[in-house]
Amino acid sequence: MDVMRSPQPTEVPDSLDVAPATGRGDVRQAGINPNHWYAVARSSEVTDQPHGVTLWNEPIVLFRTRDQTLHALADRCPHRYVKLSRGVVVNDTLECAYHGWRVDADGQIADIPYLEAQQKVPNCGVRSFPVREQDGFIWVFPGDGALAATREPLSIPEWDHLNYIATVSVIDCEAHFSFLIENLMDMYHGHLHQDYQAWADPKLEVLEADGDRVEARYQAQSYYRIDKIWSISQLFFPSLRRLHPELLTVSYPYPNWTSTLGEDFKIYCLFSPTNATHTRAYLIHFTSLNAFHRLHKLPDGFRRFVKNSLFGSAQKLLDGLVEQDVAMLEDEQVAYLKQPTPPRELNRALISVQKLIQQQAANA
Repeated sequence: MDVMRSPQPTEVPDSLDVAPATGRGDVRQAGINPNHWYAVARSSEVTDQPHGVTLWNEPIVLFRTRDQTLHALADRCPHRYVKLSRGVVVNDTLECAYHGWRVDADGQIADIPYLEAQQKVPNCGVRSFPVREQDGFIWVFPGDGALAATREPLSIPEWDHLNYIATVSVIDCEAHFSFLIENLMDMYHGHLHQDYQAWADPKLEVLEADGDRVEARYQAQSYYRIDKIWSISQLFFPSLRRLHPELLTVSYPYPNWTSTLGEDFKIYCLFSPTNATHTRAYLIHFTSLNAFHRLHKLPDGFRRFVKNSLFGSAQKLLDGLVEQDVAMLEDEQVAYLKQPTPPRELNRALISVQKLIQQQAANA
């Protein structure tokens, strides 16, 4: 058996004011693979007016036409390049706030209010992006549009399932997206979260990696068991929690993340990296009601009322986890910018994640 020997420790300079490395092997410099679907907004965020987002340095405007069809365009007017998202939706077109030029759903100029009779409409427009609305989120495909139909957004079947209660928290951090996915795949940082932590004593049993996914399965101790109506109160009162063994699975189906803890909890993280030092993501927590068989016999309308009424029931828990993690991620980013020496990583799952990010970036 080959044994990997640890390298000799390297001297850390007194001053950390050093420019970051830009080598091909530096995961903190890796871009996204645009040939995937990215969740850029919740469905509820796009109503009757334009909504601007940024996906890996690309400003994008989302808007609905009168039949509620969703559209995504480059967020810049073809006239003076100001953001179309500053304007309004008028008769299924985007009207620029600056001079009132209108652009249609395909990105072509639909109207110029002061165009003279002898003038022709300029032969210019803006890029349109494939866009989908699925499982409560709006997904954009920023890469080769011809590939969009061959790939699917990450499925979230629990979103509409009557047996799952959802909570959504927005992650907004000044850090490269690799820091966030490493944090999510790292089951050994429970010490950070204290009362917010859902598991303890994880032991890695299986690690699988291929071209599009890394999955790690742990045997862990869970603090929660949602098997009685009153047991949901464990989400609010830490003193009621009792440790018991559960299977903990974390997976990185590029570019997103999923996790399951026993049969009671499912968590997703939908990534929408803004640029090399800023990441937005949606963290979605589902609590299962599958153990409550009597509830399943009730009318669907009542069950839908229960599901909707309990939406956000784990908000304090989820927001607390996010706040603590974001502080660590931003610390990591600041330290990297001053001294880009790679950390001494021992977690095999994180090493596999770094390789996957670099492979996907190379395939872009």
